[in-house]
Amino acid sequence: MLRKLATVLVAATAVLAASAGIAHAAPALPNFTAQAQASGLTAAEATNLQGRVDAVLAGIPGGTQVSPTVVEYDGLTVTFAAKQQPAGEIGTQAISCQYLYFCINVGGEAFAFTSCQYWDLSNWEGVSPYNNNQSSGTVFRAYDRNYNQVWSSRAPASGSVNVTPWWHIKPC
Repeated sequence: MLRKLATVLVAATAVLAASAGIAHAAPALPNFTAQAQASGLTAAEATNLQGRVDAVLAGIPGGTQVSPTVVEYDGLTVTFAAKQQPAGEIGTQAISCQYLYFCINVGGEAFAFTSCQYWDLSNWEGVSPYNNNQSSGTVFRAYDRNYNQVWSSRAPASGSVNVTPWWHIKPC
């Protein structure tokens, strides 16, 4: 009888340990491409969107994709247009921006910076609309590959700017 009880206890302990291991296993990563398709994008559009997200994550490491169209960093949110916009339509659009943010739309991706730090950029080209809605007098600075300042904006200000020479920025 004791032997049978011991066997049952060992088996129950093994089952509990196994289920605890399953409960602590890493969660599966969301399939954002499938979510994009479920929201109405074609397979090709969803793949293109994920490729643009992956390019930003590779160019600015440290972000986390939280939805098919949003990547979060500590001090930066990048929001992607579900469908890529033609380059000629991007440079002239006015953009909204929350107070205390510097916002810029580069190639259809909307970057909203709040953290006062240097950010390294990747593949920024062309004319882009911006909105410097930081506290009055705060200066946004853009730098070339050698950290020579190539552009600045004192808040509040908005307009369009050629970002092709930008390699690094500091929003404040």
